Amino acid sequence: MGRRIADVSTLARLAAPGEGLGQDELALAARNHGLPLEALRYDVTPPGLHYVLTHYDIPYVPDATAWHLTVGGRVRRPLSLSAARLRAYPATTARVTLECAGNGRALLTPRPVSQPWLVEAVGTAEWTGVPLRVLLQEAGVEPDAVDVVFTGADHGVERGVEQDYRRALPLGVAAGDDPEVLVAYAMNGAPLPPQHGSPLRLVVPGWYGMAHVKWLRDITVLDTAFAGFQQSVAYRIRREPEEAGDPVTLIAPRALLIPPGFPDFMSRTRVVAPGTVTLEGRAWSGHAPVTAVEVSTDDGATWRPAGLEPDHGHRWAWRRWSLGWTAAPGDHVLSVRAHDASGRTQPTRQPWNRGGFANNLVQRVPVFCPGRA
Repeated sequence: MGRRIADVSTLARLAAPGEGLGQDELALAARNHGLPLEALRYDVTPPGLHYVLTHYDIPYVPDATAWHLTVGGRVRRPLSLSAARLRAYPATTARVTLECAGNGRALLTPRPVSQPWLVEAVGTAEWTGVPLRVLLQEAGVEPDAVDVVFTGADHGVERGVEQDYRRALPLGVAAGDDPEVLVAYAMNGAPLPPQHGSPLRLVVPGWYGMAHVKWLRDITVLDTAFAGFQQSVAYRIRREPEEAGDPVTLIAPRALLIPPGFPDFMSRTRVVAPGTVTLEGRAWSGHAPVTAVEVSTDDGATWRPAGLEPDHGHRWAWRRWSLGWTAAPGDHVLSVRAHDASGRTQPTRQPWNRGGFANNLVQRVPVFCPGRA
């Protein structure tokens, strides 16, 4: 019997003790990229610096005018909307921070073998599009509707399952206005770049990146819960393989520090001069507004409150924080943690699950301060 498509696809696994990154992980790391942490200085991330994760291939869309978005399933009036027709609706723009659900995965022990993120899988953009609730209202959702499924044009195989990338949202989220889910066609005032979902993508404020389906081509309303691969197999928080697990949904609170000074090329250890150093960065949470940020300059032994800027009306975007630090000669480890209004905060000990999801362990930044010459 010949080989099957499942034979080219590996099962999920954990790295063995001491196992380094394999060529498969390096290939993923070459295709995808994180945010250079110095780019946290931008309120709105330039598209080329915003993190990117592509499950399969970036679909080639030579002519966006030929693209149509269909809305069907449990609706009274199915829709087929061209990109031009979508632009004729009243537009909404929202500043939203996106973070990959696997951010921090490569720091776990044992390490789940997948895209090897450190802490840079994040970015903030201004997304412009049509509120999803407007399209669902126009289509006329039936009373028995439960889930809304979103299908992208990217196609591949994962753990032996050939599939289009599909995710679903509960109807209450999809049709709600807090947050307002967008069918977006622009990023930072320009058409979506290919790697960010051109010509259409979903933007779900507060949710991890797996929910923001790119290259969106179909919306289907179901009267049952969606059980597709990316919903019921992938993106579940489980410690044992046989567990059903909990779904990955809202972004856990996180703060990141812009590494101060300048880096060593390989170790990335930062070098700062003695004296006053302004530490700054960004903080965000999908559960509730960030209420406080704390900074440690002694590897978590003590913590000091940082100044936190208002959100300036951008509830779903990161917020700037800052703190003055007097650097003394020697080695230091800087850390930062966020707290939100739901009572959640970042752990100082490693949380773990088999997929490496929703890991918001506090960041650690080694710093060396040389003595004065």
